[in-house]
Amino acid sequence: MKATRTVQRILANYEGEAPGVKGKLCQMLMAGKLGGTGKMIILPVDQGFEHGPARSFAPNPDAYDPHYHYRMAIDAGLNAYAAPLGPLEAGADTFAGQIPTILKVNSANSLMGPGAGKNQAVTASVDDALRLGCAAIGFTIYPGSDMALDMFEEIVEMRREAAACGLATVIWSYPRGEALSKEGETAADVTAYAAHIAALLGAHIIKVKLSTDHLEQPEAKKVYEGESIDISTQAARVADCVRSAFDGRRLIVFSGGAKKGVDGVYDDARAIRDGGGNGSIIGRNSFQRDRGEALEMLNKLVDIYKGRA
Repeated sequence: MKATRTVQRILANYEGEAPGVKGKLCQMLMAGKLGGTGKMIILPVDQGFEHGPARSFAPNPDAYDPHYHYRMAIDAGLNAYAAPLGPLEAGADTFAGQIPTILKVNSANSLMGPGAGKNQAVTASVDDALRLGCAAIGFTIYPGSDMALDMFEEIVEMRREAAACGLATVIWSYPRGEALSKEGETAADVTAYAAHIAALLGAHIIKVKLSTDHLEQPEAKKVYEGESIDISTQAARVADCVRSAFDGRRLIVFSGGAKKGVDGVYDDARAIRDGGGNGSIIGRNSFQRDRGEALEMLNKLVDIYKGRA
């Protein structure tokens, strides 16, 4: 499989990486219907850990079966499928080699008390990712949490171990915790900061949420206003995150968030495309829909990222 010039240019930005890591990034970038374009759509199914099975899968009961997600990601022609250890193990043999996979190596849950702090438990290892033939590990950090420094240290060590084995690292950088208001979790300045932190920690692919035009930090607000940084549209806010990810030298994809109407999903994708983002990592907005509807929506997203819609 020959990498396109677009993919070769992206890989050239990862100057400090060994061929193994670049090979895994190339594998994901060249996979599926967006292969070779530099754009990506990834299916993440870790919501069962975070929200519980009923909240995650009852809207589409077929989604209780881990094989359902493998099949949908493959049939939709996506770039990769991301999940915790159990779901990947449940289909690893049946679907071996049919789609790049990302092992989500830490997770939170909604059963803990409010005094526990915003943190995630490490639930899998680099060895698990190698055993399952994964292309990358995935790890969530919570900038703004009192536990954030511990999470930063954990991913630095796991990222080093993964890179030594030729695996890429995807960092979910989700601001939340004691230092932020609820509105601040998706503020423009905070989201761009979160993207930058992930890049600084060595993420090969960065995942953040789409932001609002709210500015949370007083000192950052002065700069945004003084330097006339445009955050007036979703595309402009995406562009601000892209700049914060080493001026576009790191792949950055955006979360689909809670389930919404298809027009909202399409509008988000157009904003990501127009702002220079690399794509979508879209979970509940796909697997909570009927399979036929989900495949139709994902096909439309491919067309959007190819500039056809």
